[in-house]
Amino acid sequence: MNEVILVIGASGQIGTELVVRLREMYGESNVIAADIIIPSYDVMEGGPFELLDILNKKQIHNVIEKHKVTQIYLLAALLSATAEHYPKAAWELNVTGLLNILSICEKHNIKKLFWPSSIAVFGPRTPKDNTPQVTIMDPNTVYGISKQAGERWCEYYHEHQGIDCRSIRYPGLIGYKATPGGGTTDYAVHIFHEALKKNSYDCFLAEDTTLPMMYMPDAIDATIKLMESDSTKISVRSSYNVSGVSFSPSDLAAEIAKHVQGFECTYTPDERQQLAKSWPRSIDDSVAREEWGWQPSFDLKHMTSDMLANLRY
Repeated sequence: MNEVILVIGASGQIGTELVVRLREMYGESNVIAADIIIPSYDVMEGGPFELLDILNKKQIHNVIEKHKVTQIYLLAALLSATAEHYPKAAWELNVTGLLNILSICEKHNIKKLFWPSSIAVFGPRTPKDNTPQVTIMDPNTVYGISKQAGERWCEYYHEHQGIDCRSIRYPGLIGYKATPGGGTTDYAVHIFHEALKKNSYDCFLAEDTTLPMMYMPDAIDATIKLMESDSTKISVRSSYNVSGVSFSPSDLAAEIAKHVQGFECTYTPDERQQLAKSWPRSIDDSVAREEWGWQPSFDLKHMTSDMLANLRY
């Protein structure tokens, strides 16, 4: 049977690139992009698109039945910084939206679901260095609380309904094809644009705030590798730790300065600094490496040169 994949949240930072890759793998007509806003030209013109609100269960039913969907990637979410301003809306989108999809997977016998978690599930008492796969999780942000709840629901639906839920705790994501969506790690995308545009950047995090990060090509590779792995290799049904490289704003600024002559970065921490302080500095992703062969391709040096090359193109 041919797989028919529905990607909800196709206009976002991950969805924009994931849809294109999935269409290359499965065929343009077999990957349906869906969102509440119109996506990029590549996504919109490259295959089927549906306007879809994950809080509208009737809409979801109609799209699944129309296209005979067999797999779902649920990427729609309200991210960390934005969620702090709109906590009820974040809970509705991040948790009620997931529950809607899980119940629909059960009803339509859709057995395979990808849903992204985040390093925001960790909190102030979580070990900051080489954060283990299983550890203290005491998130104190709206986004982190919603993602921790989502992990528990995915695990529950796998155990009780047999849904093949798969998930990654994404670190901060950096890419050049889409604008960030309101996350605390967005500085690591903005800084590249400002370096080329103004030759300077005022960062909203302190210069020594080290966080786990990942270049978007690695994030897409990890997502697809997890989803393509045999289910017998998947032991974690909450969410896998996955990491690329950890660095601080000053580390990134110094690397950019090697490519952009005269670039200067200043630091004016705002409320997002408090969010970042509760998160890990580095992640232990040995379980993902052992079980389904995860391995990142980009370090800070190669990511920086590739970002600048593509933004200058």
